[in-house]
Order: sequence, then C-alpha cells, then structure tokens
Amino acid sequence: MRRWAVEMAAAVAVIGILMISSSSSRSGVASAAATWCIARSGAGAKALQTALDYACGSGVADCAPVQPSGLCYLPNTLAAHASYAFNSYYQRSNAATGACDFADTATVTVTDPSKILLSSSLLVVSCR
Repeated sequence: MRRWAVEMAAAVAVIGILMISSSSSRSGVASAAATWCIARSGAGAKALQTALDYACGSGVADCAPVQPSGLCYLPNTLAAHASYAFNSYYQRSNAATGACDFADTATVTVTDPSKILLSSSLLVVSCR
C-alpha cells in the first residue's frame, strides 16, 4: 500500500494535478463555504521557507505528513510543503481571519485545489 501511495504521489507531481483532502473543511465535507489556505504563487523561496518554519514550529499545523517519511512528502517542493502546512494551520485555527497570511506568502482560495489543474509555478498538496 505504501509503494502505491508513493507512486501515486509521484504521478500527481508529474502531471501537476493537485489533491487536497475534503476533510480540510471544518465540517469534514467540502461545501460551498469551504476555503483553503495555499502558498501564494509569487512568494519567494526564502519567505516561503520562513513561513513554513513558523507554521510547523508553532505547534498548530500538523507537518508530519510532509516530512521525508510522511505520506504527503511528494511532491518534494517548497511550495507544496508550505501549502500543506499553511492549510493545516489555517484549518486548525478554524479559518480565523489572519490565519492564512504568513507574511503575505499565502492566500485563501474558495476553489477546491483538487478540482483544478495548476501550472508548475504553484504546487499544493494535501493528503487524507
């Protein structure tokens, strides 16, 4: 099962389709009011890394899935890991105002990232 998950994650990275768990909405089911916090496409690498370190170091976000042994490690990109951490922080903060800023490296979206094909400039990943 683990090998299949890794191969599937690699395939997702290759074609650029990004998955986000419907459980990331507060009710556990995606709805019209669901929002997600993702890395801003124009954010610089240094700023993203600082924001990722903050989100994971705060104790609010669950960053274990984007660690090397985690199920969401792939795609192994800064934008994907930051988006995962940002959304975890945001959802665990009950989507509070200001919980998706991270020094202007993140943005809230109402479009479920699993339903869209994104360019390689913005990679978002979230796992169930």
